[in-house]
This record gives sequence, C-alpha cells and structure tokens, in this order.
Amino acid sequence: MKIACVGGGPASLYFSILMKLQDPSHDITVHERNPAGSTYGWGVTYWTGLLDKLREGDPVSALAVRENSVCWNDGVAHVGDRTTVHPGDEGFGIGRRRMLDLLAERARSLGVRVEYEREITPDELPDADLVVAGDGVNSALRERHAGHFGTETAVGRNYYVWLGTTRVFDSFTFSFVETDHGWVWCYAYRFGDDRSTLVVECSPETWTGLGLDVASEADSLALLEKLFAELLDGHGLIGRAQPDGAAQWLTFRTLTNRTWHRGNLVLLGDAAHTTHYSIGAGTTLALEDAISLARALGEHADLETALDAYGCERRAELLSVQSAARHSAQWYENLPRYIRLPPAQMFALLGQRHSPLLPYVPPQLYYRIDRAAGRLEALRRFKRWLGPKVARSVQARSHR
Repeated sequence: MKIACVGGGPASLYFSILMKLQDPSHDITVHERNPAGSTYGWGVTYWTGLLDKLREGDPVSALAVRENSVCWNDGVAHVGDRTTVHPGDEGFGIGRRRMLDLLAERARSLGVRVEYEREITPDELPDADLVVAGDGVNSALRERHAGHFGTETAVGRNYYVWLGTTRVFDSFTFSFVETDHGWVWCYAYRFGDDRSTLVVECSPETWTGLGLDVASEADSLALLEKLFAELLDGHGLIGRAQPDGAAQWLTFRTLTNRTWHRGNLVLLGDAAHTTHYSIGAGTTLALEDAISLARALGEHADLETALDAYGCERRAELLSVQSAARHSAQWYENLPRYIRLPPAQMFALLGQRHSPLLPYVPPQLYYRIDRAAGRLEALRRFKRWLGPKVARSVQARSHR
C-alpha cells in the first residue's frame, strides 16, 4: 500500500512506524510543512497505560520515549498561601520536540520517508492508496469537506496560554492566585531536567480586568511572573510570541466529527477530535488513534471496511473521555463554586472534576458523599482481604 501522512505529529509518525512493522513493503511518506525541529507546545504528558500500548506496538520506540521522559506521582495544589499534597498515579512528561525527534528517527530507520517544509493542500493531495490527515485541529484537508465529516466545534469560555519555564516541578502542580479582578491559575509539570510546561488560565472577566486582552507578550509574561512569583521561585516564563509581538491567548475549541473518513482520506488525532487540555490526554488519544487505524488496516483487506471499523471503534472509545474533558473544563469555568472550600475539600473535588454529578450537588455534600463511598470501598477491600484469612483459620482449627 502507498500511504501519505499529512502532518508530522506524534500520531502520523507512530502510525507510519506501525504500518512498516506490519508490512515493510508499504510505501510511506510523512509530509510536514514546518522545518525539522520546529514544533508548538513545550512538554506532553502521558500515563503508564499508554506506555504499555506503545511497548505492545513497537518496543523500540516505547523504550526510547520512556528513557527520555521524567515522571512524578504526587499532585500539589497551592491556593493562595495554602498547600495540599495528594498522592496520585505515576505520570510522565516528555518534551514534544524530543518525542517527535525520537519517532521520526525510528520511522526513518524502518524506511519511512519524512519530508519537512512540504505543505500539502486539499487541491494537491498525494497520489496514494491512503491519505492520512494528521494536520491538526485546523486541518485544511478536513475543512475542505467539513459538511461530509460533520465537523462541529464548541468554544470554551475561559482564556489560556501555553508557556515554558526553567523552574522544574517535582510534582504535577496547580496554583490558584486571587487578583482584584478574579482568580488566575496554572497547571505546571516538568518534561525534562531543566524545563517545565506552565499553562495559565482565567475567566474572560479576569483576562480583560488584568489588561491581558491588550498586553503584548512581554507585558503579559511580566504580569504573570509577578502573580506567580512564589511558585516560580525566581525563574522566568518563556513564551512564543506572534510576529506582531502579541501573546498567544486562546479559548479552547472542542472538535468532533460525525464520520472520520471520506474515500481514501482518513482523519487522525486533533484533525478528528480534541479534548480539553485539563485532562492531559491529547497526545495519548492521538497515539491510540494511530494504533487503532493500523490494527484495522491489518485486520481488513478492504480499505472502506477498515476505515469504517477504525472510525466506529475510536468514536465509541472517546465518548467517556470527551465527557470527562467537558466536565473538567466546566469545573474550571465555575471555579468560584469550589475555590473557597477548605484546601483538602477543594483539592478532592479538583480530582473529581470529571464527574457529571458534581455540578448538580452542593460541593460540600458531594465531598461528604465521596468520602463515605471511599470509606465503604476501603471496608469492602478489607473484608475481601480478611475473609480468606478467617476461613483458613477456622478450617485449620476444625482439623485439629
């Protein structure tokens, strides 16, 4: 099969790797419009479950990704001068540029052609049996046929900006700062030995009240460094200015598509779907798309059948994730509802922000119910552990 991947992100590169491993005779080219080494974003996050899937698909690239990642277990929340620490699952961070370099190197070693500074337009699609649109949320290939794909976009309320910093965080860190115009907060996590990602978010009222709607990037960074001075501990923030010097404040767009292919053109990653950054699943979901698409193509000889199976599988699997992401975004949009709670309660509900029930139950009542359910589950686990021990003890006495 001749395959052309449009967009050189993690999903396109990993898909090309899987297809080459599946059949080395596949003729595969990845087309990336930007120069090699240039990428947006700072670091990406993932969890152990993704690493297990990558090992199953290609142990070589999985090992390279793991060896170039950093990890953490705890979550830390700073609310004003209060701090709460919460143990969590093991999480990983890796620089986006480093991940792309590793996957591109692995793809080339298998015979994939990776072409940079090569822009593909909807009017000049490559001559290939399969064209993979991995060209992101603003996919030109998808937009040309948006009516066919059933593309829908929902715009979030809050403003956010992706930044970097030389402050290295040992834990996944949240920081909430109150200003005269409302709360501003950030999520921060390390992705290397000397760099961290820091995403700042606030309501539109706070954004305009602080003058961030008209501030240049330099002025925005200076203000944010002042607001988060204690968190940054003397380190600065690193931005990525537009040519006109403006800061890259955005509102999040949740993208869905009714169908994911048209003829031999198939959507992958952010071209097919987006989920709010607050659940940290974007790269994971894109790589899972690549795994699913490669598997469908391996299982079905007919291209149409394979692409149908891929789209149906992924849309079904994404339903719960998209619901969680939607509720997570809404939790932050309704931050005043939770921010005055005692730190332990507030952080507990931060961890429960994916719940569809939480917006409809008074926060303190929800917290008490959740704590009671947790204690009940702990009791159940204790009973499951204790039961066999008691049974063995009774049995032993009866044989004496």
